[in-house]
Amino acid sequence: MAPVSRVAVTGEAAELLRRLRESHGPVMFHQSGGCCDGSSPMCYPRGEFRTGANDVLLGELDVPGVPEGVEVWMSGPQFEYWRHTHLTIDVVAGRGGGFSLEAPEGVRFLLRSRLLTDGELDRLDQR
Repeated sequence: MAPVSRVAVTGEAAELLRRLRESHGPVMFHQSGGCCDGSSPMCYPRGEFRTGANDVLLGELDVPGVPEGVEVWMSGPQFEYWRHTHLTIDVVAGRGGGFSLEAPEGVRFLLRSRLLTDGELDRLDQR
């Protein structure tokens, strides 16, 4: 049975992550769920954003060309709203959050979501 994940990345977002990693070293995402910048997944150099005890590690993206993978974190309160969803990180044209690494590139990361199936939720709960 194939493993179940809460997060994935599109090919376009993976390509941008490879470029950002070349410039900034290992990277990570954090999704706070707040307004403004917090409503988009924010990309930081790994370790620059300090996760807290309430943050949830959703998973690690396996991005070809990024040997250490890319951790994806979400604030605990936001996770309570999104726990039933699978999230795909994508990239679109337009200015994103001022603190996210892709901001100078003229693009922004965003989340696309779908509900997890009952079977996927059961398998995730068994971990």
